[in-house]
Amino acid sequence: MNEIEYAAQDGVAVITLSAIERRNAISVDMATELIEAASRAEGDPQIGAVVVTGGPHFCAGAVRSVLADTGVDPALDTNYRNLGAVYEAFTRVGTIGLPTIAAVRGAAVGAGLNLALATDVRIVSRTARLLPGFAQIGIHPGGGHFTLLNRVGGREAAAAMGLFGEEVDGERAAALGLAWAAYDDDEVDARAVAMAARVAKDPELARRVVASFRRETVPGGTPWDVAVELERSPQMWSLRRKHGA
Repeated sequence: MNEIEYAAQDGVAVITLSAIERRNAISVDMATELIEAASRAEGDPQIGAVVVTGGPHFCAGAVRSVLADTGVDPALDTNYRNLGAVYEAFTRVGTIGLPTIAAVRGAAVGAGLNLALATDVRIVSRTARLLPGFAQIGIHPGGGHFTLLNRVGGREAAAAMGLFGEEVDGERAAALGLAWAAYDDDEVDARAVAMAARVAKDPELARRVVASFRRETVPGGTPWDVAVELERSPQMWSLRRKHGA
C-alpha cells in the first residue's frame, strides 16, 4: 500500500491515511487501499476494533480531479466508477463488522467528513475543523452526507452544516454530539487507540456486540445506501454545471 498505512497491535487495527502532501484527499488509489485495509481488518479474527486516522490532517475530501472529471461527463463509465470508489471508501468503513473509531486532527472536509461520520465513534482534537465544504466549491453534497450528519448530530446540526456550510471545531463537535470527546492534538490518536483496545480484548464479542448495536440504533428516515443514490444525481448535476463544457 502506498497511500494507506495499516498496523495491528493488541487486537486494534490502525488504518492511517498517508498522503500528507495533499492533506489526505481521497484519490481512487487511496479509496481502493482503504477498502482493502478495512477488508483486511475484518478478515482477521484477531482484530476486535479499528481506528481510522489521518495524522495531522484527517482528510480534505475527494481529490478535485475526480470531481472535475465526473463533472465533464458524469455518465462516462470510468468517471462514474471513480466517484463510486470514493463513496465506497467510507461506506466500507461504515459497514465493516467491527467497532470503529475516527481519530480526527486537522480538517475533515466533504468526503473526509463523511469518512469520520461513518465510524461508530469520533475522538477529535479540540482544534479539529469539521466542515461539509461542498457548497463552498459549488457542488451538491454527496455520499449520503445529510443522512450521516442527521444520524450523528441531529437535524439542527445537519441543517446548519449541510445546508448553510457551518464549520465546527472539535470542542463544538463534542458539545453537539458529533464526537465523543475532544482532546489536545497530541493526545487524540493515543486516546482513540486506548478506547478501541478495551473492546478489542475480545474480538469475537466485539463483532457480535457491534452488530447488535447497529441493528438496535438504526435511525429513522432514509437508509444510508438509499441516501447515497438520492444525492448522487444532484451531485452529478452540480459537477456538470461546474466543470462541464
